[in-house]
Amino acid sequence: MEVTDIGNKEEGKVWHRKATAGKGLLVTVVRTAQQAKTVRFLHVAFDTTGDSFLAGDYHGNIYVFDISRNRFRLVQRTGQACTALAFSLRRTTEFLVALADYTIKCFDKDTKQLVSWMRGHEGAISSISVHSSGRYAISTSCDTAQLWDLDTFQRKRKLNIRQSVGIQRVFFLPLSNTILSCFSDDSIFAWESDTLFCKYQLPVPDSGPKISYKAFAVTRNGKSLAAGGRSNLLHLWCLDSQQLIRVIQMPSQVRTVRQLEFLHDSFDGGANQTLGVLSQDGVMRFINIHTCKLLFQMGSHDEAITTAAVSPNGRHVVAIMDNGSINIYSIQSLTQELNRPPPSQVAVVSGGEADQELSNLKVKVRSEVVQRPAKSSGRRTQVKIFRPPVGSAAEDKENELPAGLNKKRLVSMLKAFGEYPAKYRMFVWRSLLCLPENHAAYSSLTDKGLHTAYLSLQDKYPIKSHKLQRGLQRVLSAFAHWAAIFGEVEYLPLVAFPFVKLFQNNPMLCFEVVATLIVNWCQHWFEYFPNPPLNILSMVENVLAHHDQELLQHLVDCGITSQLYVWPLLETLFSEVLTRDEWLRFFDNIFSNHPSFLLMACAAYITCCREPLLLCSQKQDFEYFFHHRNNLDVGAMIKEAYQLMSSTPADIHPKTLLSDFTPLTKGQYPVFNHYPEFIVEYQSREREKIRLQELEYLRERQELSALRADFLRRQAEEETYYAQQELLQKAEEQRRNILAQEEEKLTQQRTKLAAMKRELRVKELQLLDATRRRFLKHQQDLRASQIQGLEQEISRKMDLREQETAAAVQDLEVRQMELEAQRRQLEQHLLKEQEHTGRRVEEEVEMRMRRAEREGESYTELLHSTETNIQALEESLAEACQLGSDLDWQREVAERLQQVEAEQERKKKRLAELHRQTLAEEERLADTMRDVAGRKWEDVMRSRAQLQEQQQQPSSSPHTDGLEQPGPYRPSTTSAACVGTSTAGLSVKPNSTSSKQTGTNMTCLNSRSPAESTSTVFSLDRGRAQLDSSERELLKEIRELRHKLAARARESISASSQSVHTLSSVSQ
Repeated sequence: MEVTDIGNKEEGKVWHRKATAGKGLLVTVVRTAQQAKTVRFLHVAFDTTGDSFLAGDYHGNIYVFDISRNRFRLVQRTGQACTALAFSLRRTTEFLVALADYTIKCFDKDTKQLVSWMRGHEGAISSISVHSSGRYAISTSCDTAQLWDLDTFQRKRKLNIRQSVGIQRVFFLPLSNTILSCFSDDSIFAWESDTLFCKYQLPVPDSGPKISYKAFAVTRNGKSLAAGGRSNLLHLWCLDSQQLIRVIQMPSQVRTVRQLEFLHDSFDGGANQTLGVLSQDGVMRFINIHTCKLLFQMGSHDEAITTAAVSPNGRHVVAIMDNGSINIYSIQSLTQELNRPPPSQVAVVSGGEADQELSNLKVKVRSEVVQRPAKSSGRRTQVKIFRPPVGSAAEDKENELPAGLNKKRLVSMLKAFGEYPAKYRMFVWRSLLCLPENHAAYSSLTDKGLHTAYLSLQDKYPIKSHKLQRGLQRVLSAFAHWAAIFGEVEYLPLVAFPFVKLFQNNPMLCFEVVATLIVNWCQHWFEYFPNPPLNILSMVENVLAHHDQELLQHLVDCGITSQLYVWPLLETLFSEVLTRDEWLRFFDNIFSNHPSFLLMACAAYITCCREPLLLCSQKQDFEYFFHHRNNLDVGAMIKEAYQLMSSTPADIHPKTLLSDFTPLTKGQYPVFNHYPEFIVEYQSREREKIRLQELEYLRERQELSALRADFLRRQAEEETYYAQQELLQKAEEQRRNILAQEEEKLTQQRTKLAAMKRELRVKELQLLDATRRRFLKHQQDLRASQIQGLEQEISRKMDLREQETAAAVQDLEVRQMELEAQRRQLEQHLLKEQEHTGRRVEEEVEMRMRRAEREGESYTELLHSTETNIQALEESLAEACQLGSDLDWQREVAERLQQVEAEQERKKKRLAELHRQTLAEEERLADTMRDVAGRKWEDVMRSRAQLQEQQQQPSSSPHTDGLEQPGPYRPSTTSAACVGTSTAGLSVKPNSTSSKQTGTNMTCLNSRSPAESTSTVFSLDRGRAQLDSSERELLKEIRELRHKLAARARESISASSQSVHTLSSVSQ
């Protein structure tokens, strides 16, 4: 059997050496990925020709294997596992792949391109069926089936069912437009593919066991349907008559049918007769549905088949094995008669009693050979018959073997060729040993499971192949269950291993071959148990002493006993000193001769190796020699053995001490008790005791290991806990440091922000102060200009008064004569002047009032700006309150804000008080100015009265002198009027009472007689100095009042700035 590992190759050969004719298994294909992991193949599907097939693995790789051309090629990498495969019949290069994401993709295997992508399923797609025309395809999942148009790749119809009834399979019938749908309740419906009209329903048998259909198969002509499920019964339906025509009962080993496949034949016209049945044991049995005979089978319990596909041309079967590999079988080789084993003698185990209705339909499958007529040529061949002599009839009867073989002829063939044909060796051995093939007896031994003596066989005899290891363990366990001594014999694995490796696909034959070998060729081996068979070794030593005394004496001189040079050959059955082909050739002769031939072969091996043995002197050299292969001609050794068999005297010949060949009994294996039972029982008891002690020790060790593991786990958990705590503490310290750093940075940022705010606030206050100063300076300049204008006006009026006085003095003499007319004019003029002066005083008072109101508005604006700042501070405080999370801090800020508000209220009250004081001072100033103006008027009136008194005094000068003196009267009156005017212009806020008093005084002044007014000429120079001094004092008082008001305003501004700084610090 050739194994091909495709690995990661994208193309290559399927097999490198074609299998010889007669071998059913052509090649085994495996795929190993990285780290020698096997990638399982999941599904296979043949094309219409049957020469190539698709295979999808677990990784989503799709390969095309062409059997006729011996090539494989990677055609697609889907990236996910496939759940079904199918070829598109119309376009031979396209194929359909159902993926694990519930979609179907169509690819082209030549171009490796995606043709279409079909979606619509909500569950895993289990099968894809393509119509014979290639136009339609049906995809089936557990809950729905969908009909696709492969020309447009669109969904044409959808089959929905109830949740309680699941879909098993929906597929097209060959050569028709009928769709067959099978459900989980064993109902089968036939539908017209074009109209989806239900054509018929197959009747479900009312009686008999329920099969629960799982697998279906249809013949190539579409007329017969085979169905199977959870039973060993198969239902065969005729679709033309819609009737159940036969119930086939499979062997008892079949409990569940997994898959059914009809084997196509080119000469049956589509009415296929061979049905492949894959059961739960992984064996696919091919039966004839008409004769109900088992034709051949594939797979075994060790090499189970998961799924299989039969080529449409009926030449090959591709099976996916349980280990994920692909086996390609040749049906022609499987069906050849010469390669078949002899007919089995196992009786058919029938099932339970079937119902009366199905009893006429049920047929049992028989394991018989299908006899085919031999090919005959057209011409007749003359055959000459040799009649044997009469005396040889009894001898021929003894030499007759099963299956028509003759032992004498086989021995003569063996002596002629030296070995049996490798192709028929196993068949010849089975015939020579007369194996009974006790399937039931062997099954009863294997059903007992693994023997306790061989549970740890792999520790003492490690084998690379797990399959071979399990097979050896299973066979040895069967021997231990057959006889108790075989559980104690240490060399039994050495004896059985070559046969296990040779019969690894048939463990029952292996068991029977080894059992026959032990019963016949290992006679008297176990009488000295647990020591080697000294009697057998003595036989070989006697033969060696008779034929080669010198060699035996050399061995004795070197201290080498028969346990060292004979027993290693016997306990391994020469498997250590011979190659595989030599060993097979050697055992061809062993099985064809008397059981004593094995002992003669030991003596022959020693005598053939005489020269190298004579050169050895150390014990280690002899041990190495009999445990390793040597340069020996097996043919010569076998000839020497035959020579020893014929030339050894009868008294020392082992043949006289050993019994003749006795085959195993049929039905049940014979009882084997040729051993000291008490020793075996004692060893068994001791072994059981040791095993129990080992179990107790293992249990205690396991408990101790569990306690230690628990302790280590707890210790590791504690260490992990402390390490985590330490890490958490370090992390906490780091976070605290980071938090402190962040807080420090935040504090620095806050400090910088506060400094910036203070700078901005200071700049703002500086700007406000500069603006205020600029405004005050502007006011001061304005008032200074106004005062300067008043002073200029006063000086101008004083100059004008002086000029008028001088002019009056000059014109006094001229206007003396017109005094009466001037008096009247003067009275009118005084009245006008009084009115004019009153108006000017009122205007001045109004102007002063407006100025005071403007100043009040400026103070109000200042207060308003202060309130605005307070509001801004309140907003910043509110933002600070939002950013802060400490309630006490918010309460403190609120208290401070309340204090600031109280302070502001006090400031407002103080400013209002200052405003009221300012208004009171202004009122007092106005009263003072009115008082000063009243005093001035009184002085003027007093001066005028004095002037009038002076005018009333008699003059002592002559008339001419009198005419020169009265000139200054007019200027005096004008001067008095001007003085009143200028004095009245200096009043700040005259009230109506002062105006009335002034008017009254002026009226009283003007109501004097002209004679009295002439006396004022002499008092003008005397009252001028007093008027100037009073004016200067009045201006000085006005300046002092202004300085006081400015100082109070500065104090209020500084107080407001302090409150602003306090609020800013509170907000920070």
